[in-house]
Amino acid sequence: MTIKPNVAAMLANKVKRIESSDADLYLVGPVKLPIELDGETIVFQWYSWLRKEAGQALSVEELVQDLNSFNYVNLQQSSVLVYGDFEYEEEALIRMHSICHTGDIFGSARCDCGFQLKQSLRLIISHGTGALFYLANHEGRGIGLFSKAMAYLLQEEGMDTVDANLELGFEDDSRSYEDAIAVLKQLRQLPVALITNNPRKVDALNRSGSNITKRVPLWGEASVYNQKYLQTKVHRAGHFEIETELLVK
Repeated sequence: MTIKPNVAAMLANKVKRIESSDADLYLVGPVKLPIELDGETIVFQWYSWLRKEAGQALSVEELVQDLNSFNYVNLQQSSVLVYGDFEYEEEALIRMHSICHTGDIFGSARCDCGFQLKQSLRLIISHGTGALFYLANHEGRGIGLFSKAMAYLLQEEGMDTVDANLELGFEDDSRSYEDAIAVLKQLRQLPVALITNNPRKVDALNRSGSNITKRVPLWGEASVYNQKYLQTKVHRAGHFEIETELLVK
């Protein structure tokens, strides 16, 4: 496929290359994305990125050619929703959100992921600026959707989240934040506040040299469906203690 010169020109300043030791990330955006939340339409700036083998920089023409020669629809790409003056505002909130097909899309009550996704957006909007990174290769703490379905079946037999992953031959948590942190540094150099209950996310950003001013906790309401899951997060996965007592409903 040959891309027309005018199309290449339209895309040229919307694609940025982020170099790292083992891979190049190609960041495309921003795209104006209106999001319906609590009866309002809020406009975010949306970016997505593609991981490629490190090497010589690809032109827009080469990237488009690559899109048409390789079936990326069968893979997953991550993205980020940016709100407000994220680059220059003095204080900004960020959320590193792992994809959860069942919770984010279907609204499953087995976890608190869907709640955390929407509540993070609410916090960012209320604060005035921030970014929600949606990490597509993080399903099931990094084991993938099909493996997560198997882990769910083991949980229905009495295992908790940690043991189910381990019994399937995975680590408890194999997620990497390296690419998301590289994109964060491309979009903002100033300090950030991290929305999370997970100390591993805090450690990952601290090790990367990112300047985190504080951690913002984010616990959803417990129910009979997710009580064990939330308790496992604290007692087995090392998440920070829940600030208020979990009330089973």
